[in-house]
Amino acid sequence: MAAAKRSTSSRSSRVDEEYTVDDGREPTADGDLAAALPPSMSIDVELPAPVHEAPEDEQAVALTEHEIDPAVVQVLTSGVTTISLSDEALAAMTPAEPITGALDLPSATTRRDGLDGTSEGPETAAMLTADRLLDHPRGRRPAPEGFWPRLAYTLSFHLLNLGDSARVRARKELDARIATPFVGGARFVPVLTRKGGVGKTTVTTLLGMALADVRDDRVVAIDANPDRGTLSERVARQTRATVRDLVNRGPSIAGFTDFSTFVSRDETRLDILASDTDPMLSEAFDENDYNVVADLTARYYSIVLTDCGTGIVHSVMRATLRRADSIVIVSGGSVDEARLASETLTWLEANGYGELVRSAVVAINTGTQGTNLVKLEEIEAHFASRVRAIVRMPYDEHLAAGSVINWASLRPLTRSAARELAALVAEGMPERRGV
Repeated sequence: MAAAKRSTSSRSSRVDEEYTVDDGREPTADGDLAAALPPSMSIDVELPAPVHEAPEDEQAVALTEHEIDPAVVQVLTSGVTTISLSDEALAAMTPAEPITGALDLPSATTRRDGLDGTSEGPETAAMLTADRLLDHPRGRRPAPEGFWPRLAYTLSFHLLNLGDSARVRARKELDARIATPFVGGARFVPVLTRKGGVGKTTVTTLLGMALADVRDDRVVAIDANPDRGTLSERVARQTRATVRDLVNRGPSIAGFTDFSTFVSRDETRLDILASDTDPMLSEAFDENDYNVVADLTARYYSIVLTDCGTGIVHSVMRATLRRADSIVIVSGGSVDEARLASETLTWLEANGYGELVRSAVVAINTGTQGTNLVKLEEIEAHFASRVRAIVRMPYDEHLAAGSVINWASLRPLTRSAARELAALVAEGMPERRGV
């Protein structure tokens, strides 16, 4: 009996040894669970992949959303890190559709647009003016201009500074327009029309005086009339030299001191270069002569005005228009004078100068005969459909004399019209060119 029990126990032990946890079967109730476990056991558990959520500050400076394999990063001995991307990585970063259409780039803006918040474009260096940047202490602000602001400033013992009057502010704004800085060479402005006697030379002189009186750089007016011009008679003449002398002695000019001996300068610092006045001179001023004079003046002046003759098909006109950055068309106040000025625009458009016509300024001289019988509003409406701006030049007794023009002796309305013409001309020329 005892032997039978040992045999049964032995079989039971073998049965327990045959079935373990590895076999996916639970051990018997009377077996030892600890003895049934294997010496080592591994359990595979699938967990979700870790996701790194970058903070907002990291996202703001992220270069790309694509991962870069560290194996392709090569650190050089010079300390510069080079990242090489495979063709597949570059293909993944290239958009499938090509970019078409105009790019949304910031347009040119003015300081006024930037301060008003109407534009987010970059500002130019010219916008960093002293008035904008300097913060004057309360007791050291400049004295205001204008009768009432000045009176209040004086009676308050300099404690009440109301600022400039509206008229003074308007004058300073106009000065800022006239003083538009130019970079990249001289700007050429021809003053022309197909009819003589409409005040073209007078308008040239007034325009030059208004520019020179405000600007810090140099302004010159050239009398390019192939016949005898009268531009030099509008200022106190300080030299008998003419454009012919400048052409003949051009190679010997080494600086502005040499050049200044050929021009006459008035009180506003406008320089005048006279035309030939000798009626016995057989050699007329032509295209080549003008190019020599223009090249010399471009060395020393920022703005070169050209008082053109009435011969619009003359070779000098061709050379003048080829250099022009803007043009001024002079019209009288009569019917035939306005029609001839309009025909001048038509000729320019037909000969490839349509862009100059669209940016041109028309000066209507109301001091000519018959102006009081003509509807000037209709003339202005006609030119407004063809050019950029129109300015009325009022009648002035000082100008009607046909002699030397003194800027201070002009009527305030005449000076205001000339200054408005100068501002429009300055605004119509490119500020930067060739840089």
